[in-house]
Amino acid sequence: MTDQFEAHRPYLHAIAYRMLGSHADADDAVQEAWLRLARTGTADIAELRGWLTTVTSRICLDMLRRRKVRGEEPLELDIDPRPAAEGGDPEAEALLAESVGLALYVVMDQLTPAERVSFVLHDVFEVPFDTIADILDRSTAATKMLASRARGRLRLGTPPEQEADRGVVDAFLAAAGNGDVAALLTVLAPDVELTSRSPQGTVVIRGAERVANQAATFARPDAVVRPALVAGVPGILVIVGGRPVTAMGFTVTDGLVTAIHGVTDPVRLGQLVPSWVSPGAPGGAASAR
Repeated sequence: MTDQFEAHRPYLHAIAYRMLGSHADADDAVQEAWLRLARTGTADIAELRGWLTTVTSRICLDMLRRRKVRGEEPLELDIDPRPAAEGGDPEAEALLAESVGLALYVVMDQLTPAERVSFVLHDVFEVPFDTIADILDRSTAATKMLASRARGRLRLGTPPEQEADRGVVDAFLAAAGNGDVAALLTVLAPDVELTSRSPQGTVVIRGAERVANQAATFARPDAVVRPALVAGVPGILVIVGGRPVTAMGFTVTDGLVTAIHGVTDPVRLGQLVPSWVSPGAPGGAASAR
């Protein structure tokens, strides 16, 4: 039984991390699933993967509900720095990369626990809605509505309290798209700092004029720009030819951009960006709103 469970552990951890946004919490959820399996045994379980998916999802749902009751602050989600183990399960590694990707670009804490579970199970792990309905103790139709609502909220990408900051980012993008350095200077703080991570390393540019001159080179006529939340702040994802090429997060203070953090490593972005982010997906646009 132990070997059977261990074969599913990476998959279960990917589900739990996608729902909970914390590796520690995901480990706790998976361990609890193991304890329940140990108490139950496998004799009466027809399909172990499905049983474990259901049990792990219910554990995560309970954990999310307890968070809401306790009023915990949303977790700060970021890239998992741990390298993949050599000879690891490719499916599990891909699922974990997917989970980290969504955590980086949207704030899952915007969703209710039921929305979060429904979205993750269906849109990421392709669990049928009737199975999810049993997990949530709701009708299949209601479960479909939960996933649809979650999908829409995530793709909007901007909580109401960040609308003003998003407007500043829009102004920055419009000026950058026109190569208008003067307009860029009106939305940049004098001591703004641009940090960009690429395959060649990390580059830091400081000062409004230097950042404005650099930003004026960002425009690409073949680019699709989608709004996103990057580490909890308004940001953008730039897609060219169906592939993500840049992710940028903007810190806005008193109506001015004070910091910009970007990732331009195509390999890293290809591993991190969720599969549902594509030029043809609902909400795709050439602007950042």
